[in-house]
Amino acid sequence: MSGGGLESVARARSTTGGAANGQHKGERCGYFQMPLHYPRYTKSDYETMPEWKLDCLLREYGLPITGDVQHKRQFSIGAFLWPN
Repeated sequence: MSGGGLESVARARSTTGGAANGQHKGERCGYFQMPLHYPRYTKSDYETMPEWKLDCLLREYGLPITGDVQHKRQFSIGAFLWPN
């Protein structure tokens, strides 16, 4: 009798993937992975954030990091801040 739980899910998942369905071991479905926490910065935080930190934040969410620092700031404000 199987106890169920996470162990059985992990076993079942490992037997369904792989080369049998055309995927290579370790290959991801896509490049986006939702981080555990949504960024909690204010508009003024984004307006003064250094470019390297903006790059890290955008990269973490799988978003484009092109353009100058002002463009990255405006993009981050639009992507992460919701209007009241």
